[in-house]
Amino acid sequence: MAARNGPDSFGWVSRAFHWIMAVAILGMLAFGTYLANLQPSLDTLWLYGFHKSIGMSLLALVLARLLWHRITPPPASIRAGIPGWQVKSAAISHATLYGLMLAVPLAGWIASSATGIDTVFFNRVTLPAIAPVSERWEKVFFAAHGFLTKALLLVIVVHVAGAFHRHFIHRDTTLRRMIRG
Repeated sequence: MAARNGPDSFGWVSRAFHWIMAVAILGMLAFGTYLANLQPSLDTLWLYGFHKSIGMSLLALVLARLLWHRITPPPASIRAGIPGWQVKSAAISHATLYGLMLAVPLAGWIASSATGIDTVFFNRVTLPAIAPVSERWEKVFFAAHGFLTKALLLVIVVHVAGAFHRHFIHRDTTLRRMIRG
């Protein structure tokens, strides 16, 4: 089992990035929704810190994933028998996914910095603030964080629907390549 991507297959590293991030992002979307509906208190404060730590981990993972794709580019998409508009839609959806995987944690980090409360990575390392303490910035970027997470969920639904469409309707190997390489 090759670590690097081949011309027609994903290596195990790309597949691991994909599936670990898929599970973690879906978990974070659920966890974030829970936190958004939670009344903050001293008893629940640690949950927000944990959310920040996982978010920063996902930001690091998406950066590592982008670097990995520069080192070993993903295989070309399967285009045989696929209408051009679907190929273009898939490319746009992937670009949007990557943009949102970067934007969501960055917006959260900016919003958190604007509160004046440190972002402490797993209670070990204090990350630098990337925004001034500002009630306006806090409000704007927490709203952006919420909006972007909803956009991310929507694009994930489209992505999964597209994968199933290609697997069950077009009967191509796109989904199998991401599962088995």
